Amino acid sequence: MSTATPPILDLTPALVEAARVSKAWPFEEARRIIARLEKHGGAKQAGTEPVLFETGYGPSGLPHIGTFGEVARTTMVRTAFRLLTEDKIPTRLLSFSDDMDGLRKVPTNVPNQEMMKAHLGQPLTRVPDPFSNEYPSFGAANNARLRAFLDSFGFAYEFASATDYYTAGRFDAALRRMLEVYDEVMDIILPTLGAERRATYSPFLPISKKTGVVLQVPMVARDVEAGTITYIDPEDGERVTTEVTGGAVKCQWKADWAMRWFALGVDYEMSGKDLIDSVKLSTRICRALGTEPPECFTYEHFLDENGEKISKSKGNGLTIEQWLTYAAPESLSLLMYTKPKTAKRLSFDVIPKTVDDYFGFVDAYPRQPLDQQIGNPVWHIHTGHPPETSSPILFSMLLNLVSVSDATEKGVLWAYISRYMPHLSAATHAKLDELVGFAIRYFNDVLKAGKHYVVPEGAIRDALQALDAALAKLPAESTADEIQTIVFDIGRAYFPDPNKKGPDGNPPGVSLDWFRGLYQVLLGQDQGPRFGSFVAIYGIPETRERIAKALSGELAS
Repeated sequence: MSTATPPILDLTPALVEAARVSKAWPFEEARRIIARLEKHGGAKQAGTEPVLFETGYGPSGLPHIGTFGEVARTTMVRTAFRLLTEDKIPTRLLSFSDDMDGLRKVPTNVPNQEMMKAHLGQPLTRVPDPFSNEYPSFGAANNARLRAFLDSFGFAYEFASATDYYTAGRFDAALRRMLEVYDEVMDIILPTLGAERRATYSPFLPISKKTGVVLQVPMVARDVEAGTITYIDPEDGERVTTEVTGGAVKCQWKADWAMRWFALGVDYEMSGKDLIDSVKLSTRICRALGTEPPECFTYEHFLDENGEKISKSKGNGLTIEQWLTYAAPESLSLLMYTKPKTAKRLSFDVIPKTVDDYFGFVDAYPRQPLDQQIGNPVWHIHTGHPPETSSPILFSMLLNLVSVSDATEKGVLWAYISRYMPHLSAATHAKLDELVGFAIRYFNDVLKAGKHYVVPEGAIRDALQALDAALAKLPAESTADEIQTIVFDIGRAYFPDPNKKGPDGNPPGVSLDWFRGLYQVLLGQDQGPRFGSFVAIYGIPETRERIAKALSGELAS
């Protein structure tokens, strides 16, 4: 289980000083929060009240990759803030579930569809659990999934339920304040609505005592002193007066967001690009309530392989379950860290590079000075405590080993790895062993069907024959660098590029056509690993055997 308490940070003066000038985006965000505290002062600046970071969740659906991204990125900003303030100001990260929202439509991926349809419009925490009746409601079931989801990644957070907060009276004062500034809120929202919606809009959504449905009806009367609103029941035309407190109503989305910021004193929240207008309106409502809105951060959405926005309803793009089938969570965190304000593709072919980039950052971290370390993504991914060791073999290299060995079990790959690096084993290098398993699954599920081997003809055929002859003369224990030199020399002889320089500093260099040809003929793909390293791990005899199969046409057939 996760905890609300984040890990202890290294607060050495040198690290704090380096953080103060770091251009890494979490530190830039953290400095905005510090400026907010300096401007408004009060108990939070003094460290007697915690700074509140919030993330939102709509439990009408299961937790997804966007949920992970919001909590991961907010955690990164929280960690940066803690370092910059030397952890002298307490912080909280609240994951807030809007589970009092009405069920607008039945999700297609849940059972008992007909039962769910009978509860359309009711708060999610009043809709029965369609899965197994293990939980008292659909909202509660999804909340439990959210908490298990966040706990599995080790996030330090607190969970909050809108239903609990409304019914327990934690929003009562804010709801009464919303009633006081009702006209101001209407003036903010109504110009943004169409004529039909303007006729029914109210920042308060009464919950019908007859049907349990969250009603979208106009108010016909308000009593600020009594704390009540009056509306006409759409079912029977009855005039109904109800309090705005105690869970009798909930606020409409934009007003609800602002009311929550006001009631809880939220200092920081991020949201997707599609909510820019909502942020602007909620900001204005928050000020009408009488307080400053939080510092807000807008991130870009992920795109599918065709460059279209990922949509849960369309089912395009990659799910978090799919990513975690082929890579560890830290690689997904790297994707969240990198350029959050830039739209990025989220598809299967992104996984190998992201995994290798992650290990590249881990490998570089110990060699970097402090100012570069706290700009290294792994510092933020691991809340200031990155792992001490990287993977000795890249994921992309393992994929190529799977490709040429047709491996379906780890033992096959480990036979090659142990021969090349005898000091490595699955028992002593658990992270590499995990990576081996990911590589086998990824290749067989994603890459195998797309392999296309090219029959070597012309210059590439002659060059391969020369490479085979050169490899035959090399000792079996030749290093990757020694093999790479041979590969480069043959490429320079058969695929010279007069516009590039060779290792001696003089032209010609080697055309990319040589390496592309190697990969297409021997690996069935357009790109591949550093070939000398591949041969060193796969084995010189095995590589020569593969060249023979390519020359005979066996691979292409």
